[in-house]
Amino acid sequence: MKERIITGVIAGIAFILLVLIGGLPFTLVIMSLALIAMVELLKMKDIRPTSFVGIVSLLLLLSVTIPNTLLENTFIHISRGEFILSILLILLALTVVMKNTITFDDVGFILISSAYVGFGFHFLIETRLLEQGLTLVFFILFLIWSTDSGAYFAGRSFGKRKLWPEISPKKTIEGSLGGLFCALVIGLIYHSFFIVFDDLLKVILMIIVVSVIGQLGDLVESALKRHYSVKDSGQILPGHGGILDRFDSLIFVMPILYLFQFI
Repeated sequence: MKERIITGVIAGIAFILLVLIGGLPFTLVIMSLALIAMVELLKMKDIRPTSFVGIVSLLLLLSVTIPNTLLENTFIHISRGEFILSILLILLALTVVMKNTITFDDVGFILISSAYVGFGFHFLIETRLLEQGLTLVFFILFLIWSTDSGAYFAGRSFGKRKLWPEISPKKTIEGSLGGLFCALVIGLIYHSFFIVFDDLLKVILMIIVVSVIGQLGDLVESALKRHYSVKDSGQILPGHGGILDRFDSLIFVMPILYLFQFI
């Protein structure tokens, strides 16, 4: 527990400073974290990052993660969607050319894993680049962190009914509700100091979405680890596991906020 607390405090302070700095340093570090998360996912599936599937996965991840401003300045004059569609068609053609050395399952893994990891980090970068980006990113981070803390302490104190035992045996319904309540309290306190939106109802809806979807993102990664029979996605953060373990909620929340037009 001591190791976990020390790592959490150091990593938390470093990440807060990074968010404050923003700009190119923030973009480059987030893209690096996305690459590490992708490597962790490849290793879970026993795919070497230096293999063909591994390299293509990492390259596709970068194409998904790179911010719009940098993508517009490249020599590639096609949209992100058109580029991903082109990669899909090329990979499907390779299943024939390479006589199923690259299989349909490999293509599916490359696309889904790149989208799962990449879009979450991409929208984190894009949000920080907004005019109100600093306020929004910290708001989202505090909601996720307060949900995690509230769920942990509420679960330990009042947890009786299992939330989803087949996926995450320790999580409880009481813990989940405690996380949501904690997020509402912290979110409204934050909003009283830093105005997120002019409409209070929109703020409350965003708090609920972040808290609920963040917990779902945590369960998605738990299901992933259970499928591949691993305890943690990696060991880069002592006591906390890997990058995917620490960012599972965030990378699931960010695309949803984009789809719901909160960012």
